[in-house]
Amino acid sequence: MIVASGISGRHVSALADYVITALKQAGYISVPTEGQETGEWVLVDAGDVIVHIFKPDIRDHYNLEKMWSSAIPNAEIAL
Repeated sequence: MIVASGISGRHVSALADYVITALKQAGYISVPTEGQETGEWVLVDAGDVIVHIFKPDIRDHYNLEKMWSSAIPNAEIAL
């Protein structure tokens, strides 16, 4: 998962366009996206990698980094 920010809706959409173009040049035939019309949060599905591009306020609101990060529980490993 890649999480990035643009400074405005137009910037977010432009970054998504750039990612989509690069993926197609790399041989991806289909690159599904969500949210590109509004530019608030664009998801680009590259198969094994998902790219999230947010406006800063939307990124702060959803805080995906916190949701997907967690402390590794302390566990004793038997050697």
